[in-house]
Amino acid sequence: MNTINVSRRRFLQTSAVVGGGLVVGFSLSGCSAGPLPIDTAEGGLVPNAFLQITPDNTITFYCPRDEMGQGVTTGLGTLVGEELDIDPMALTIAFAGVHSDYNHPSMGVQGTGGSGSMPGHYLPLRQAAANTRAVILEAAAMALGVPVGSLTTDNGHVISGEERYPYGQFAEVAAKLEAPAETPLKQDSEFKYIGKERPRIDSIAKATGTAQYGIDVDIPDMHYAVVVRSPVAGARLMNVDKTPAETMPGVTDVVEVASGVAVVAEKYWQAKMAAGALKPEWEEVPLSKVDTAQVKQDYQAGFNSDEGVVGPEEGDIAGGLASAETVVESEYWTPYLAHAPLEPMNAVIRIENGEADLWTGTQSPAAAQGLVARFADLDTEQVRVHNTYLGGGFGRRGTQSHVIEATQIALAANKPIKLLWSREDDIRHGLYRPASLMRIKAGIADGRITAWDAHRVGGNQMPDTLRQVLPGILPGMGDGTLNSLVGFSDKVFRDWFVDPSSIEGLSENYDAENLKVTHTTVNHGVPLTFWRSVGHSYTAFAAESIMDELAERAGIDPVELRLRNTEGNPRLQNVIRAAGEKMKAMNPAPGHHLGFAAHHSFATDVAQIAEVSVVDGQIRVHRVTCVVDCGIAVTPDVVRAQMEGGVMYGLTAALYGELNLENGAIKESNFHDYPILRMDKAPMVDVVIVDSGTAPTGVGEPGLPPIAPAVANAVYRATGQRLRSLPLRLTAQA
Repeated sequence: MNTINVSRRRFLQTSAVVGGGLVVGFSLSGCSAGPLPIDTAEGGLVPNAFLQITPDNTITFYCPRDEMGQGVTTGLGTLVGEELDIDPMALTIAFAGVHSDYNHPSMGVQGTGGSGSMPGHYLPLRQAAANTRAVILEAAAMALGVPVGSLTTDNGHVISGEERYPYGQFAEVAAKLEAPAETPLKQDSEFKYIGKERPRIDSIAKATGTAQYGIDVDIPDMHYAVVVRSPVAGARLMNVDKTPAETMPGVTDVVEVASGVAVVAEKYWQAKMAAGALKPEWEEVPLSKVDTAQVKQDYQAGFNSDEGVVGPEEGDIAGGLASAETVVESEYWTPYLAHAPLEPMNAVIRIENGEADLWTGTQSPAAAQGLVARFADLDTEQVRVHNTYLGGGFGRRGTQSHVIEATQIALAANKPIKLLWSREDDIRHGLYRPASLMRIKAGIADGRITAWDAHRVGGNQMPDTLRQVLPGILPGMGDGTLNSLVGFSDKVFRDWFVDPSSIEGLSENYDAENLKVTHTTVNHGVPLTFWRSVGHSYTAFAAESIMDELAERAGIDPVELRLRNTEGNPRLQNVIRAAGEKMKAMNPAPGHHLGFAAHHSFATDVAQIAEVSVVDGQIRVHRVTCVVDCGIAVTPDVVRAQMEGGVMYGLTAALYGELNLENGAIKESNFHDYPILRMDKAPMVDVVIVDSGTAPTGVGEPGLPPIAPAVANAVYRATGQRLRSLPLRLTAQA
């Protein structure tokens, strides 16, 4: 097993740590220059600790990533438990505070997303735990007067002969020793917990309701706030008569903030009712004149403009098309989507005596800290972030305008504030997955792709994401400089280079010597950001739909066509083959039809088979078979759960997901007109995990991209209709 150098680890004992004992810290990013001590503070705060073993044998893992239902505490806790030799269920899990040592290895900032937690932490956390076990053994040998080689460990205990001693008995001695630099890691064959069926670490807390989410937080003297925002994104408040709200029961303050006007009251419902009594006037912005039909019209015109930027380009497209026996050209539409996590945005903040405390569930506690510091005019060291469980993220909790609002309200009202967004707030005033219009022209000869010419028109996600994230990451940078950076990024991705998140997944899966991807940026001002599986969420629909169209036109089995054109992508080819074999063995019920799709995203390969029926024009998905290769499945049950969740989330989008603009405003508002997949419509999902023996890759997002095209391809077999727009809707036939 290869190991990596985590030379920034620190082992020491300090009276400032609650419980004392052995405290282990290191830098995930490896950016620290030379060994540094663990940062401690009065009262026991350990800002950059990863592990703590106290004399009473409480073993705490400070999880550096945020738990939004994806099972990260279980997955990372399993890595620690494996090398520390303790049942992961016996670990005490605490959410890490804010510190640069917790920066994600590939992101460079403290954040959770991109299905990157397991691949980014697989070796560093194991190494830290292995080193910790080694220093405990050394301390035990000294205390017991025996050779280190005579000792073994088992579930948090040192074994010497017939005697068992808890790790905590040797923690104080271990804290004074210098830890080994590179303790050998276990071989795969030695794993006790990695790859085994295990319960989730957070299952009991969630089942008993003791897991704390941001919406659960309650502090003394807390008041509730509701913000009235413009129905059209980007429009400023021009005028508002505050009197109707100020005179209502329980209302203490009505204050203006950057996003609109906030009502503060003793109870949430009082604030909400008072907010509804306000009739603010908003400025008119260009988006105010835009509706969905205009967006589609402008995107269509984008195909014919000369403003497109070429991304990946190889070979000779014209020559490849000329040599093709079969050429297919089709367009695919995908709409704006909201994230709609079941827990809407919320934040609790208290600012007093030159310090601030923030409680919220966020995908980036460091950015939240920076935003509070920026808008409360504090140093980041004066802001404490208490991260909680996240009631769903999907990218939405990576952007934090609600933290800015809560900070501004708390300052203006001079009170501890709990800001709550309603479901309507979240759907109508959030940030969205961009709408896209994609055109693919592809040719094949002898079952091989001879040309692949793809063009996407739509908004870019990166500039708006930077607009949201940079103020928190760079709290000391002036607004002018930040605006210039965001404006520059917008120009770069409009005129010079393609935003990778705009086209990812549109061309990478299949072998094509002649390939070209073009992007034309058309941005109407709808705020955009990453949505679960990012660009893959819409590009897979186009790419996998046209693969079926090519196969049908050429008279080739769709699985066979994919197999012939993935020789350069053997792991994807393997899951296609495995899924194809399962598809051949299936015997769908009368009236049921099968559709196939496969996709590579976030370094993980997934193939899916959808079993679909269509009755009276209604599409029903009965079963989905999902074959996934994510390398070593550290926690198989979590892998299955994430594939199932990706299918359900993606199926919601495929069958129902659609946001429409009317005079620049989002029309939909709640689950009655922006529905989610209900239990009685949810399919059975069979997950097959293929272990390629490679290092673990992400599972939070890759289960989503193939489901929409798999269903669309099945619907074609059921009805003869090619559905090239999401959500999937059949048209009446004469």
